[in-house]
Amino acid sequence: MYKFLISTSFGLEALVKRQLMDMGYEDFSVNDGMITLTAELADVAKLNINLREADRVYLVLDSFKATDFDQLFENVKALPWPDFLSKDANFIVNARTHKSKLFALRTIQSVTEKAIIESMRSVYNINHFKKSAERVMVEVMFENDIATIALDTSGDGLHKRGYREDTVKAPLRENLAAALVDLSFYKPDRFLFDGFCGSGTILIEAARIARNIAPGIDRDFDFKDFIFIDRKHFDQAKKDALAAIDYDTKLHILGSDISGRAISLAQQNAVNAGVEEDISFIKRDIGSVALADDYGILISNPPYGERLSRVDVDEIYKKINDKFSNMDTWSLYFITSDTDFDKNFKRKLSKKRKLYNGGVKVDFYQYFGDRPSY
Repeated sequence: MYKFLISTSFGLEALVKRQLMDMGYEDFSVNDGMITLTAELADVAKLNINLREADRVYLVLDSFKATDFDQLFENVKALPWPDFLSKDANFIVNARTHKSKLFALRTIQSVTEKAIIESMRSVYNINHFKKSAERVMVEVMFENDIATIALDTSGDGLHKRGYREDTVKAPLRENLAAALVDLSFYKPDRFLFDGFCGSGTILIEAARIARNIAPGIDRDFDFKDFIFIDRKHFDQAKKDALAAIDYDTKLHILGSDISGRAISLAQQNAVNAGVEEDISFIKRDIGSVALADDYGILISNPPYGERLSRVDVDEIYKKINDKFSNMDTWSLYFITSDTDFDKNFKRKLSKKRKLYNGGVKVDFYQYFGDRPSY
């Protein structure tokens, strides 16, 4: 059995925990921004392909106490690095530290790299390593003087699904968009709408959730090239993910935006994501979109920030208020960095949740409508 660390944005740990349980895992613990899991090495593929709200999956090699650089060097050097790295592996050392005597990140990285090279030299008997083969990112995590040495099995962050060719400014990360859907009342039998859809991320993630399309099914991962991991694990996990896709459920999803460029991007992204037939995108102001009072769900990221004046923002909020003032069956969800959002919204707030979009604090405002009787 192996130890994995699964990182996630603060506020999304419970969603990752729930998905791990749904996937059949039991031996794990949850802390702020990190889940520690004991599983088989073969599970590295299943985790990377299927975890919808996680950021990265790390494979732990060792943990030890180190209060000086000599301790760090000797403990790292003692690891059997030739078992994990090919002779020409492009290994890259990253470091983070919290409440530890060793806090100089560049020095931690340098000492760790020298220790790895010493370990590699003992087997390969060469002085220069080309670093021209597989990429392996080595993570050194210090917490209260305990160093954890881990390999980043994901490579690019798991929020990068592979379907976004381009984005509008300040895009919502894909794993956060998926979280918004999972935190809402949305189900495939309910109408879903985003009146400020931008490049379509929220709606695309919703359609992929409804279709049970694994978030990592279309992308590569660094672990695929690790010398100690059999490629068959990835092949089997992808085969299982493909077999699990629901092609039959009919979805009712609509996105609108006043930007023609955003709509074009959204349509292309939906094609890339395999859900182009599930979502309708229209270039239209939210105030002129015809909606029925039929227990619909709105999940949206309204425009806000430096590009907009207060007058513009107030006008947007007025349009939202006017559109949904008499639609009590709708449940409305807004993610925004505007801390005064609720002061401008007429409906009573049901719940607010603090989240992060790539390290930027945002709030998820939730206004629950009447529940359907069916």
